[in-house]
Amino acid sequence: MTGPTHVHDRYDEPDQLRDQIDRLLCHRGAIALGIVLGLLGGAALALTQAHTYTSTSEVLVRSTADPFGTVSVGADNQISMGTEQQIAAGAAVAVRAARALGQADSKAAALGEDLRITSRAKSQVLRFTFTARTPQNAARGANAFAEAYLADRKVRNEAAVQRAGRSVEEQIKAVQAKKKDAGDAVEQALQTELDALHRRIVEINSRDIDGGDIVRRGEVPARPSGPGWTTLLVLGLAGGLALGILLAWLRSALDTRVRSAQEARAALRTPVLGLLPREADEDDALLSVGHRGGDRAQTYRALAHRLRRTGLSAGLGRVLVVAPRRGAATEEVAVNLAAALAECGEEVLLVDADPGTPALTTRLPLLPDDARTPREASLPEGSRLVDAGTAGRFACWSGGGTGAPGPAGGSAAVHRMPTEGEARTALVVTPPLLEDADALALAQRADGVLLVAGLGATRREDLERAHELIDCSGGTVLGTVLDGGRRQDPLHAVQAVLRRRPARGPQAEPATPVVALPAQDETLTASRG
Repeated sequence: MTGPTHVHDRYDEPDQLRDQIDRLLCHRGAIALGIVLGLLGGAALALTQAHTYTSTSEVLVRSTADPFGTVSVGADNQISMGTEQQIAAGAAVAVRAARALGQADSKAAALGEDLRITSRAKSQVLRFTFTARTPQNAARGANAFAEAYLADRKVRNEAAVQRAGRSVEEQIKAVQAKKKDAGDAVEQALQTELDALHRRIVEINSRDIDGGDIVRRGEVPARPSGPGWTTLLVLGLAGGLALGILLAWLRSALDTRVRSAQEARAALRTPVLGLLPREADEDDALLSVGHRGGDRAQTYRALAHRLRRTGLSAGLGRVLVVAPRRGAATEEVAVNLAAALAECGEEVLLVDADPGTPALTTRLPLLPDDARTPREASLPEGSRLVDAGTAGRFACWSGGGTGAPGPAGGSAAVHRMPTEGEARTALVVTPPLLEDADALALAQRADGVLLVAGLGATRREDLERAHELIDCSGGTVLGTVLDGGRRQDPLHAVQAVLRRRPARGPQAEPATPVVALPAQDETLTASRG
């Protein structure tokens, strides 16, 4: 056998980035799913955030000390803005705001969740930012919390003034009691102390208990505070695309299906003899070589030449065309390969050993029996001549024809296969190798095995198992043919179904007779044992 044959691989690109993009595009469903999820997430976020409004009010927190006093301290040392911020966010202020808004005290906690209080560094201004579903409620909430905070601070200042006033009045009463029993010298000193205490009372009562001013009232916002529908949908689309690419990458990493000739060569350690291009399915005819052109027909001709070069020195002989599992275009490859070999001048016999499918002789253009030449008179009994058009003709023998599985297909095929030394080339089509034991038995008697796999359909482990079975049974794998599939036209699919509908009544064509097959083959039975 010669060295590996290089076949153009549509995934074999020098640029690794393009290869990764091609693999990701094989999972368009995952990418579409990610985009849909992203758009749904963006729409859900838009429904919850796109119609929220924010309004802000600002309060200047004043110190209660007399700013015109002879001794004064800095405002920063008199007011702790962190403490005032915590008090403004407390439950007492929230309850006052709820009452101002006409709501129950139990709703105070819920109102506090929509409030945000901030204060800049080295500033005595508190900012009350309130968020609501409507712009009017946002403005009302911001103003209600600002007023509730000032009212709470006024109450606290009043309580502090009253406590200080009561303490000074008690001191005055104590001094007055001492003054009654004191002498003239002591009475003068006590009077001076009483005058100072009275001035202290005046100072306490003259303190500003308001504690602050509203320097900015909350206004009704004209626009929502959050991003709009367009922005959220664009963000959702971008996030969904990223999610889709991630899902596609995960599926590509976990997918074991063969998607390139390089993967097939790695799994089988055998050459890839042909890579059938993806082509539109114009009709249901299996035979394209000699009847119509196209890339697939030319690929079959190249496959025939490669197979002749890759085969044994004594010639092709008996070649088994088989797939690991159903779904691959095994029959199409065998039929067109037979036509391409006939075009090269070889005498070809196509043996249909798959009784689980309709007979090939019922689906191929046949020549009448009287068109046989004297050389073709030695063809196996029951075989028919197939008209391959400009490629010539070849013989076909079908052991099936009913479409029902039968155990005798492999046994009958053994008798129809040419013996060693004959000049005729035999192409044998069998059931899938991993699903029928007859295929493995025929692989032992064939001179070489041609595996057919579908790109994106056949799994690598199936190819490895098929290669292991053939190798253990003593067979030889000539190479692999990868099928890129066909693009099915929906209108054409409907027309094909209508054409396949069986005729009814007296005009129905009779079924093609099936050649009687031997009940059992001793050699096949021995190989199975």
